[in-house]
Amino acid sequence: RIPEQVFSTAYQPPTTDGSGRPRENLRKASQLLKAAGWVVRDLKLVNAQTGEPFAFEILLVSQPFERIVLPYNKNLQHLGIEAKIRLVDQTQFIERYRQKDFDMLVAVWGQSETPGNEQREYWGSAAADTAGSRNLAGIADPVVDELIELLVKSESREQLNARTRALDRVLLWGHYVVPHWHIRADRVLYWDKFGRPQLPVRAGVMTNRWWYDATRAQALKQARQ
Repeated sequence: RIPEQVFSTAYQPPTTDGSGRPRENLRKASQLLKAAGWVVRDLKLVNAQTGEPFAFEILLVSQPFERIVLPYNKNLQHLGIEAKIRLVDQTQFIERYRQKDFDMLVAVWGQSETPGNEQREYWGSAAADTAGSRNLAGIADPVVDELIELLVKSESREQLNARTRALDRVLLWGHYVVPHWHIRADRVLYWDKFGRPQLPVRAGVMTNRWWYDATRAQALKQARQ
């Protein structure tokens, strides 16, 4: 069933003041958990009927991500949720990733300016239980499937844009992921011996559009002497 908000409200992820103390968000999260049948007993969040603790594992393969996940984990602890961070080697991570043997992990779904067939692999029901697929959340929703097929069969840029936005909106309101972090710029270290297009590239840094500039290279060589 499509959430009613899909038709009335633009999705907006929770925001904070950046202090690391999201009291208002924690208060709202506590209210939602209580409404869903979870209560705090002995500082632990448990199911009100069964007493089962709210616990899960966050699977990581890259140690630098620990410092990003730890603040999130700290906020979960404030709610009484027990989230264990597990760092594994690449071989084990790949196998668990392929078999979908995890509770939560950090993932990225690369997108282009012209979405197409790959959306079936990302969100389609046929990929939900397929080992190694990118449908990591196991989404099996006929509405999502229909929107994907409409998107793939788009006959104009206007149709593609509208159908992509519709799919995006349904997925966002499905709350399949926790928005993690982002940076508004790409950080690139390079020798100043290349020419670049004057117009910005919307897709980010694309070094294949750079070219060797002999004048810049000579100036760089002289500056380094």
